[in-house]
Amino acid sequence: MLFNSTSCYKEEVITDSGITPGEGLEDWTAETHSNAASPNYDIVFPQDKVNKLEIVINADDWTAMLNDLTENIGEFGTDATPVQGGDWDQYTPLFVPAFIFFNNIEWYHVGVRFKGNSSLRSSWQSGCMKLAFRFDFDEFEDDYPEINDQRFYGFQKLSFANNYKDESFLHEKIAADIFRDAGLKAPQTAYYRLYVDYGNGPVYFGLYTAVEIVEDTILEDQFGSGSGNCYKPEYDAATFAYGTFNTTEFYLKTNEGAPDYSDVEALYTILHSNSRFTNVEQWKADLESVFDTDNFLLWLATNTVIQNWDTYGLMSHNYYLYHNPFSDKLVWIPWDNNGALFEGRRTPLSFSMNEVSNQWPLIRYLIDLPEYKNMYENYLLAVVEGAFEPSKMQEKYQYYHDLIYNYVIGPEGEQPGYTFLGSDSEFTDALNYQLNHVVNRHDEVLNYLSIK
Repeated sequence: MLFNSTSCYKEEVITDSGITPGEGLEDWTAETHSNAASPNYDIVFPQDKVNKLEIVINADDWTAMLNDLTENIGEFGTDATPVQGGDWDQYTPLFVPAFIFFNNIEWYHVGVRFKGNSSLRSSWQSGCMKLAFRFDFDEFEDDYPEINDQRFYGFQKLSFANNYKDESFLHEKIAADIFRDAGLKAPQTAYYRLYVDYGNGPVYFGLYTAVEIVEDTILEDQFGSGSGNCYKPEYDAATFAYGTFNTTEFYLKTNEGAPDYSDVEALYTILHSNSRFTNVEQWKADLESVFDTDNFLLWLATNTVIQNWDTYGLMSHNYYLYHNPFSDKLVWIPWDNNGALFEGRRTPLSFSMNEVSNQWPLIRYLIDLPEYKNMYENYLLAVVEGAFEPSKMQEKYQYYHDLIYNYVIGPEGEQPGYTFLGSDSEFTDALNYQLNHVVNRHDEVLNYLSIK
């Protein structure tokens, strides 16, 4: 059944702040809206507060968004087969223009859509309206030229994760912090309370984790340049297994107007070269000329220590590759970390042949070489003594748990129909799990290194 907008429409929408949206561009300033402004991480990604953001969407546009989900991934609150059958996982939800309010400042005709893959489908079909969002602040600049190059304190795009299957609300936020603390490139994250007004006043959709978009600001901020090719691999090609190379599955996020896949093709070709058997030193030199192996082994160690069931080695997605123009090498960037920091499907510390097959050659081929395995194991120790040291992590877990408490189960907490929690105790129990998990992983790593 398609949704009908007439039940929730009213002609004039007044926001929670008493502001009527769309009344010119009175709030536009260089600091808040212009693309000339540098990204303001302190405002957009604060670490000591929970921001509040309100989305105001015309009732008809909201209805169109819901109908688009129904038509592509099935009925709300049911397990019905998606209308497009097996193509649902390649489906991109509908963008609509909306007004965004933050600290009593308005952003105009912002592109807003739902986001996610299996998490979107599962949330929708479970009957939970706490759906993840994606914003693009100049998506509709062709329709509204007055908002050309609109930014949100220097950011064009933002992702708002709904903390699906994470009763602790800590995974997406803190996993990215751990990766950066370990010395890797990874998104900035922060907590937001999201309210959506689609005609009857603002509705609290729950506590979300804002995530920085790789191709938007991370490349300039953390690499110093966004001029290189940035890929988000998906599906079979993302495994790099023999016979899977396919440029259509290396989604290019930069330089789309002049696509050149020679860098990822070179990585694939070298990876499967016969020199791996006939001249291993030459193979290593060739590989290191196009791929930052040190960076990858650091990621592999960090990811394995904290555990992550939804990324490379178990699933063929949730990472980026960036061709760093300064090193001329492809660099691994972790992404979408809600599957991190708990047991799930475990990645073994040893990566023995019977545990990780040639289906994941970036792991298998490197770990098979003593030099690379030794580097990986050195990084294991560095991670549990540094970025994932138990006392440090337990303090961090407790800090963020206390920071978000009131907006999860406290007096301003999530509401039925807009939460994945079955009870308040799930939130508090999840903290205890995280406090124990870091200790267990620390001990398991030290035990592995002592008996390997």
